Amino acid sequence: MKTIAWDVDDVLNDLMRVWFEKKWKVDHPECKLSYKDIRENPPYKLLGATLEEYQNSLDEFRGSHLFAEMLPVKESMNWLKENGSNFRHIALTAVPLACASVSAGWVFKYFGEWIRTFHFVPSKRKDKRHLRYDDNKGDFLKWIKKVDIIVEDNLENIRLAKEVGVKTVVIPRPWNSEKKSIKEVLFSIL
Repeated sequence: MKTIAWDVDDVLNDLMRVWFEKKWKVDHPECKLSYKDIRENPPYKLLGATLEEYQNSLDEFRGSHLFAEMLPVKESMNWLKENGSNFRHIALTAVPLACASVSAGWVFKYFGEWIRTFHFVPSKRKDKRHLRYDDNKGDFLKWIKKVDIIVEDNLENIRLAKEVGVKTVVIPRPWNSEKKSIKEVLFSIL
């Protein structure tokens, strides 16, 4: 049975859109951008912010009821309902250590029927140092050697996965070049 690694943010959930619309734009009403204008990730330069300001806002959002109430991406949920039993599934995300338990809880709440393990590469935060086993998702994939397919929105993570021989599926988002729909790219797994 093949194993699929699912990125969490912007693959299983719609983090960037929900954070941007319900947190960033509320806190920055002068921001005239729309979600579709977010052509890079992380988007702090587009937002006229520092990386630290962007990360702090995102981390505050993760700790709020807005994150807890965020619904799954319906196409990902539907695909797993229809096809999930044909594969093994893991979550593989980059999230700060302080937010990992919240992210894991969200994953198991909605996707625990299929995803039974949660793995993360701690995303770096200013003045926070943690033991690092892996610098990126590619390092994790090299170590675990059990992942056949990764579903991801970040093109750098896609590149790293390809380098270690993992099949890749790119979820379309404004900051990447994928033109097919989420449904189309997910069904390419079959």
